[in-house]
Amino acid sequence: MIDVLLYAFLAGIGVAIITGPLGAFIVWRRMAYFGDTLAHSSLLGVALGLLLAVNPTISVIVTCLIFALVLVVLQQQKNLASDTLLGILSHTSLAVGLIAIALMPDIRVDLLSLLFGDLLTVNASDVITIYVVSAIAMFLLVKLWNPLLAITIDEELAQVEGIRFKTVRIALMLIIALEIAVAMKVVGVLLITALLIIPAATARIFSKTPEQMAFLASLVGCLAVILGLASSWYIDTPAGPSIVLSAGLLFLISLFKKNK
Repeated sequence: MIDVLLYAFLAGIGVAIITGPLGAFIVWRRMAYFGDTLAHSSLLGVALGLLLAVNPTISVIVTCLIFALVLVVLQQQKNLASDTLLGILSHTSLAVGLIAIALMPDIRVDLLSLLFGDLLTVNASDVITIYVVSAIAMFLLVKLWNPLLAITIDEELAQVEGIRFKTVRIALMLIIALEIAVAMKVVGVLLITALLIIPAATARIFSKTPEQMAFLASLVGCLAVILGLASSWYIDTPAGPSIVLSAGLLFLISLFKKNK
């Protein structure tokens, strides 16, 4: 039982550390719906992995990366507003994933764990995968930090300064896709975006610089993981929703500071 809790703790912390700074950019650039779309597409990735008999983690990562690139291309179209387009793709990919899994009766799938996470079933292999992917995502984020800040503050000025706006934006989307693919095990398809947004929104209230906000967002995410796991362990509540609820409660508490 101690191993189960240790693996869950390590996996949750590994995801929370990187979702903090990533969530900061999602909040700054108002990309919450983009995150939802990628999260929902990850279920389709699971279905494709089962159908093709490949490692589900690999199929989810590939599917999320492909969806991120497709979204970049489609957002160049001016026929539909971005939020409308994202809404269509988000719910369509989720529906296709659910139908595809339902049409595979010979394969047993715990749909609830896919939708809401099943942190207490994480094993050593999952922990290693989470930390490897998170390390790659963190490395890329650190390398692109200044260009990302520049295009977030003023895209036109960033272009004048020689920053390749489109390349940097695509890189951010791919990093988000990469992390969402491995975070699915922790909080599930429907709750991934909450873990990205809520800690960042909480940290924003206490932060004076972008770097401070990114760091505090990671801390809030880690604290939410600890509180959520404690709740799951002692009260026997679902781990993923408990982590998100803990993050939500921390945000509500932070509002008292904002209102002072």
